[in-house]
Amino acid sequence: MADGMSPMESEPRRSGGLRPLRWGAGAATLGLLMIYQSVDQRMAPVPPPAAVAGAAGQRVAGKAPAATTPGAAAPVRAAPSMPRSKPTRISIPQIVIEAPFTELGLDATGALEAPRADDPNLVGWYRGGPTPGERGSAVVAGHVDTAKGPAVFLMLHRLLPGNTVEIIRADGTVAVFAVDSVQSFPKNGFPDAQVYADTPDAQLRLITCGGSYDRKLKDYTDNVVVFAHLQSSRKA
Repeated sequence: MADGMSPMESEPRRSGGLRPLRWGAGAATLGLLMIYQSVDQRMAPVPPPAAVAGAAGQRVAGKAPAATTPGAAAPVRAAPSMPRSKPTRISIPQIVIEAPFTELGLDATGALEAPRADDPNLVGWYRGGPTPGERGSAVVAGHVDTAKGPAVFLMLHRLLPGNTVEIIRADGTVAVFAVDSVQSFPKNGFPDAQVYADTPDAQLRLITCGGSYDRKLKDYTDNVVVFAHLQSSRKA
């Protein structure tokens, strides 16, 4: 374990109250990812007030476009969205990330499953939402550390606007995302609408833990969120 990095214990935090992810009428409702670096690697989502696009890419009537939401990319900058295709690898050269994907679903309590703890160099994509490059906000989660030491998203907070995130997809294409912003939010005040607002273009959210480790709550205090938009695509 690197100096200053504390593994999470198995009990989730108690502050703020945790509600399971629910399915909204007409679209998949993706909850807030609270990533717990615990012995059993549990994650607990909290549903946002607005639904995001699901696998079919349908937009919820009455939703504001992404440009009106802080942290979202302006549609004029975005490349055309891509067909649905599962992600297979992620590459972020600026912070030396090269990692494979696993799919994340929901457990019996409605919480998002976590990437396996036995492989620190593994990221997870929520398969109930858009694939990276597809219209909507694709969500990718990774651990900042585990009980074994530092993990794949340890340096995620060091990304800068303009940095690129490349995601190789099963259909032989690469979705290239440009980072718009990197923000840190307290877990007890997470801006659901800002992170999970419906988008008319293809966007990406990379999420991990941040801030300090609160031993009393047995949780990190913050979430780090990278906001990015699809800049281009190419063949792998």
